[in-house]
Amino acid sequence: MPTIYLSPSLQPYNKYVGGGDEQYYMNLVADAMVPYLRANGIQYSRNTVGTSLAQAIRESNSGYYDLHLALHSNAAPEHLSGKLQGTDVYYYQYSNAGKRAADIIAQNFKQIYPDPSKVRALPTTTLVELTKTNAPAVLIEIAYHDNVQDADWIRNNIDAIAKNIVKSLTEYFGLPFISNVEAPKQGTVVTQGSPLNIRARPSTDAQVVGQIPKGATVTVLGRWQDWYVVNYNGTVGYASASFIRV
Repeated sequence: MPTIYLSPSLQPYNKYVGGGDEQYYMNLVADAMVPYLRANGIQYSRNTVGTSLAQAIRESNSGYYDLHLALHSNAAPEHLSGKLQGTDVYYYQYSNAGKRAADIIAQNFKQIYPDPSKVRALPTTTLVELTKTNAPAVLIEIAYHDNVQDADWIRNNIDAIAKNIVKSLTEYFGLPFISNVEAPKQGTVVTQGSPLNIRARPSTDAQVVGQIPKGATVTVLGRWQDWYVVNYNGTVGYASASFIRV
């Protein structure tokens, strides 16, 4: 199953019109993403408030991540302060995988941002969180925090933003999107005797990534049709719901 490095803004000095700051609100979005990531089997690591951007990049590069995802909000140049609106999804100009992820995120974001014409995916060669990370990377400028309407939209749509981003991640990774988020549950494998396969996708044709012995306890993270997303001793994937008693 895919693993991402989640990098909400480390910039508390970028103040929101009406109160609050970029670091605070982007961490709220990251917090709200966690239940959706878990239910969909997307594993993650995350930067820590108080660390530097250079440290976050080093952490990302120290692991084997399938995507580096940075969460930010924007501000206009001083002469346009408060006048710009919209969502910009940046990717490294020479990264095909980054472009594909950014295009998916931007397309889905049009469904929730008030003016879809102001949502766009943009190439760049200057943002270090895109140029210096080993994994394909995307940086989302969710909206303009110096604009009253945009700042209020972020504040009032934290969960919708988080849900939409995770939906885009599942599309990027080729997974179904599980929108019904519940707390993890414990289940017991009830096969006739053979171990229960854990698969990379919800299909009997998908790659087997692990097995669970009969009678073993497994953590159920989410459900897609007749499949559970499970975690067994650190192996995350899909297992047939017919053979797990919750």
